[in-house]
Amino acid sequence: MPREARVEAIRQALEAAFAPSVLEVRDDSARHAGHAGARDGRGHFDVRIVSARFAGMAPLARHRAVYAALGGLMATDIHALSIRAES
Repeated sequence: MPREARVEAIRQALEAAFAPSVLEVRDDSARHAGHAGARDGRGHFDVRIVSARFAGMAPLARHRAVYAALGGLMATDIHALSIRAES
């Protein structure tokens, strides 16, 4: 999947799951070129998401919720994901 399409797929999945007030998705794959984990073609991404749905959740639970929302993308398109999830 092209980079722009990956960012859009991540954005759509997170918008659907969390209705965020803030959502920033950055593709950092170019910074990891040549990295062993990048050889399979999956990307490195940075996500900042603010959603009321995270209220009362511990940071680990927020991260798990983001991973669950991204589902199959974690296996097919995302190698590494930096998450800042806030309520």
